[in-house]
Amino acid sequence: MFSSLGNLQPRQLAAQVLNFALVLSTAFMLWKGLSVFTNSSSPIVVVLSGSMEPAFQRGDLLFLWNRGQETQVGEIVVYNVRGKDIPIVHRVIRRFGGGSAPLQLLTKGDNNAADDTELYARGQSYLDRSKDVIGSVVGYVPFVGYVTILLSEYPWLKTAMLVFMALTVVLQRE
Repeated sequence: MFSSLGNLQPRQLAAQVLNFALVLSTAFMLWKGLSVFTNSSSPIVVVLSGSMEPAFQRGDLLFLWNRGQETQVGEIVVYNVRGKDIPIVHRVIRRFGGGSAPLQLLTKGDNNAADDTELYARGQSYLDRSKDVIGSVVGYVPFVGYVTILLSEYPWLKTAMLVFMALTVVLQRE
C-alpha cells in the first residue's frame, strides 16, 4: 500500500493531496452554508442520551431550524448550557415573556422526572431563547448519528478513519 505512495510522481502526489483538501473544504463550506441557511451554529445534531425517549432515541440525527424565534410550548429545542459545549435536546414545557420582553423557556426531557433547571448554568432559571437555543427540531433520521457517538467514545476509531480516508484519496488512481 505504501509502495504505491512512493511510485507516485511529485505532481501526482500533489494532485491527490489537493483533491483531499478539496473534499475537506467542500464539506466545511456545505456545513457553513447550511448554518447560514438555518440561522443555527449547528444545524445538525446527534441525540447523545435517552432523555427524549420515546420521541428520539440515542443516535438519532436531528435537523434544526432557528429562524422564527417564537418558540411554543411542546416544541423540541436544542440548547447549549452556558460555559459547556454539549447540545441538549429537550421539549419546552413553559415559556415566559415574548413580544417586547425577552422570551424565556423552561425545558424538560420527555424521559426525565424533573425539569432542566438543574442543568442550566449557575444562577440561571430559564433559557434565553435568543442566546441559549441553537434551534428547533424540524426533522430527524433514526440511528444515523451512532457513527458520531462511536467516534467520540472511541478516539482511536476517529484516527483510524481519518488515516484510511487520507490514504484512500492519496492512493486513488484516475
